[in-house]
Amino acid sequence: MFELFSDQPVYDYPTLINVGYSLIWAVLLSSAIAITHKVTHTGPSYPKHLFQTIALGSIVAAMVMMAIGDSLARGLGAFGALAMIRFRTRIQDPKNMIYIFASLSSGLAVGVFGFTIAFTGTILFCGFALILHFTDITTRNEIKARVNIRMEKKDIRSQVRSVIGERTKDFHEKSTILREERVECNYDIVLPFPNDHYSLLESLQSIDGVQRVSINYNQNMEEI
Repeated sequence: MFELFSDQPVYDYPTLINVGYSLIWAVLLSSAIAITHKVTHTGPSYPKHLFQTIALGSIVAAMVMMAIGDSLARGLGAFGALAMIRFRTRIQDPKNMIYIFASLSSGLAVGVFGFTIAFTGTILFCGFALILHFTDITTRNEIKARVNIRMEKKDIRSQVRSVIGERTKDFHEKSTILREERVECNYDIVLPFPNDHYSLLESLQSIDGVQRVSINYNQNMEEI
C-alpha cells in the first residue's frame, strides 16, 4: 500500500561506524568544554556533578538528533517526550547554564553531522572563555560569600565590623535582626582568591559575645 506514494520520504538511520564516530567526537568536544569550565571556575570548591553534566550532555543531544533525523513526526514525538521531563534543579550561576548549553549545542551539531560547526564553535567558545578568565574582565581574583553572626551583646557590632574589614576586600551589612537576648547580622563579603576563610572565622569567634559564625559562598550575590 505504501508503494503507491513514491514521494514519501524515508529516513535511513546512520551506520554503526558513523554513529560511533559522531559519539566519540561528542565526548571529546564536551570534555573540552567541561575542562574549560573547571579551569575558569573561581568558587571555593568545584562541583563534580556539574563537570559530569557538561561532559555527558552532548552525548544525549547527539543521540536525540541522530534518532530524529529529518523526520518531522519523530521530532514532534521527541519534543513531547522531553516536555514531560521536569528539571527542577536551580542553576544559580548563569555561567554554568551557558556551559551546559554549549555542551548540548556541540552535541546537536554532531548529531546532524555538522562537524565543522561543532569543532569551530567549541574551539572558539573554549578559547574566548579562557581569554575572559585570564584578563581583567573577570572576578577570578575574588570570592563572594555571606557571613551570618549571632551576638549576645549589641555593643560589639563595631568590633565585628572592624575584624571583617581587616580580613576582607570589601563588605556590606545586608541585614540586622534585633532580639531580646541576641543580635543576628548578615554581611556580604568579598574575599581575595585563593583564600582560606578559617582566619576570619577564628578572629570573629574570638570576640567576646559572639555566639555563632557561619559562612555561605554564593557567586551570584548582588554587587556590594
